[in-house]
Amino acid sequence: MAKAKSRKAYVCTECGSESSKWQGQCPDCKAWNTFKEVNLGPAASPSIGATNKSGFAGTLNGLQTLSDVDVAEAPRFSSGTSEFDRVLGGGFVKGSAVLIGGHPGAGKSTILLQVLCHVAESMNALYVSGEESLQQIAARAKRLDLPTDRLRMLAETSAENIVAVAEQEKPGVIVIDSIQVMYMNGVDAAPGGVAQVRESAAFLTRFAKQTGTVLLLVGHVTKDNSLAGPMTLSHIIDTQIMLGNTDDSRFRVMRATKNRFGQVNELGIFAMTERGMKEVKNPSAIFLSRAPEPTSGSIINVLWEGTRPLLVEIQALVVDSQLGNPRRVTVGLDQNRLAMLLAILTRHGGIFTSDQDVFLNVVGGVKVTETSADLAGLLAVVSSLRDSALPQDLFAFGEVGLAGEIRPVANGQERLTEAAKHGFRRAIVPAANAPRKPIEGLTVVGVHKLSEALEAI
Repeated sequence: MAKAKSRKAYVCTECGSESSKWQGQCPDCKAWNTFKEVNLGPAASPSIGATNKSGFAGTLNGLQTLSDVDVAEAPRFSSGTSEFDRVLGGGFVKGSAVLIGGHPGAGKSTILLQVLCHVAESMNALYVSGEESLQQIAARAKRLDLPTDRLRMLAETSAENIVAVAEQEKPGVIVIDSIQVMYMNGVDAAPGGVAQVRESAAFLTRFAKQTGTVLLLVGHVTKDNSLAGPMTLSHIIDTQIMLGNTDDSRFRVMRATKNRFGQVNELGIFAMTERGMKEVKNPSAIFLSRAPEPTSGSIINVLWEGTRPLLVEIQALVVDSQLGNPRRVTVGLDQNRLAMLLAILTRHGGIFTSDQDVFLNVVGGVKVTETSADLAGLLAVVSSLRDSALPQDLFAFGEVGLAGEIRPVANGQERLTEAAKHGFRRAIVPAANAPRKPIEGLTVVGVHKLSEALEAI
């Protein structure tokens, strides 16, 4: 039988958009000179071939009515680490594909080796290394004092060979370290290219869906902290996790940016030690190492990360500007939102910062994506501007509207309770978030407007 001619096309290296001809600018992501010619014909496998009616979601079962679909919750099993389970949404789901990215040295291989050594105690597990030698991994496992008598290891970069071995071993969990070095024989491109990464990931994910295997893919990141490779890689997998450093090099932050089986933006905190990655049970304690003496421009804010509250310190520094256009600099916060909040402070608080440089920082390297830090940020700015320290047992949270109103945020009761557990005694919060029943040892001031919050301090 004549071999089918492979189909070629031009693919954008930034977003994965395809075109039948080369274009200077991608019509989807608007990037310039990113179209590369690739071979789009995927390789077929005797076991997972084109004859199987399957896709990324597993075997196709035909047409169904929505009411007939089984809505039973997918069974899970633990990774052996509660912080990792939290980020995953409660543990591993059979047949799921998880992509873990991070900078070199963040601890991706370490945490996955620890997880697989634990999982191998109760089921078959396979660790595939395409970058490190098996001797290097064995030396790390010995240094971390991990059980090594059950975990199966494989040094391989061919996706077809990996699937062939997995069909014989039938592991419950497979780690691919990393997807950027995997290749398929039928794809006319070098390993690490757009076509190879996409087709290898699709091939491995299809196998995981059909066999109920948990697939863990390790991915590299670019200079701007985004995952390397085509954007289609993020659409193929079920869960995308980023592992990064905090300002303190001892700690690592694990965050889910996509999760089909749980909440996104769930946060897990780990400490890098000589014995590997150790989970931090009380992450708020990491970000509350304040100066022994009260200082101006510092206040505690209670964030909501995934399914739990997290206490962080927000610091502000306001100084006379030597420039015609004063600076607005943020670390861990949206810089445009700071400019908006300062305008609200001028209009509804009567406090002018038009001739001041304003710097706002979230201590510990936490990225604040919600609006509950608005009120705390403005109080820190006013404290620094007046050079007046706020009480160290005071915390605040709440969204500030353009009309100067203080809007409530979700899970207010849980935030108050968490702060009270850490010894805080005074709070300034939106009036709608004030507790109906008093919390022992905590004085809560509910405010409706920004002017009321400024009077409270």
